[in-house]
Amino acid sequence: MSEFPRGAVALVSGASRGIGNHVAAELLRQGWSVSLGMRQPILPDWAAGHEDRVQLAAYEAGDPAAEQQWVDAALARFGRIDALVANAGIMIPKTVIEAEEDDIEAMMSVNLKAPRRLAKAAWEALCATGRGRVIILASLSGKRVKSAGAGSYSLSKFAAVALAHAIRQAGFEQGVRATAVCPGFVATDMGTALSERPAELMTQPDDLARIIAMLLTLPNSASVAEFAINCQLEEFF
Repeated sequence: MSEFPRGAVALVSGASRGIGNHVAAELLRQGWSVSLGMRQPILPDWAAGHEDRVQLAAYEAGDPAAEQQWVDAALARFGRIDALVANAGIMIPKTVIEAEEDDIEAMMSVNLKAPRRLAKAAWEALCATGRGRVIILASLSGKRVKSAGAGSYSLSKFAAVALAHAIRQAGFEQGVRATAVCPGFVATDMGTALSERPAELMTQPDDLARIIAMLLTLPNSASVAEFAINCQLEEFF
């Protein structure tokens, strides 16, 4: 495993709770500095005593100006950006027939357009490191449409997987590596609300955080385009 330089900085969106919170905590534990994109910036308990390596940033993924403001603030604080973890996402459980135009637009805005803007805003900084990393938190719903109710969500997550591939293509010569991380049910508030499966039988967010941290530290010569994680047996994933 390749280690990042001392003082490496990661931006993590949706860091208030769930997967984003666990990823940021794991990265801090491994020595990263982290800038936390949050709707309501509140210092997490795990960050107490490490304020020199933690930045709280007010971030609303639906605001088209939010990504540039966040990137500017992170660069002003840390002077570099080595990685992005685009985790913020929403799910509206409607079929593609039931969904209204506003439902589709809301999921596309948060799940696709916001991470694209974040990568665009941080692009120069990511390329400058020679080993910039981008994690797009997609979903197994970006690999298959498992149910009618997940159909509209899948539209946005298929696009999020494509975004990761597109970023990888755009930045490969500059050392940027992008990965679409595609979990199934994760034991978070969102995951447990969408399934009757017991939380203890779902993928645990701490395990997902360790996977993401591993992906961020791989060398340029070990590029991973997609990483699928599942808690249950399916035909392919």
